[in-house]
Amino acid sequence: MPFINLIILLIVVGVILYLINNYLPMDGKIKSILNIVVVIAVILWLLRSFGMLG
Repeated sequence: MPFINLIILLIVVGVILYLINNYLPMDGKIKSILNIVVVIAVILWLLRSFGMLG
């Protein structure tokens, strides 16, 4: 995967997470769980894309 696509995808995920956190009315606990799940998913995806995870 080209580096530019990787950066663009990370920016898009960040913007979507920002919009969800600021504009969707949810409980704080649900938002924090959502943030943790998204961050873990992105980290796992990055590790797979760099070949560090099988």
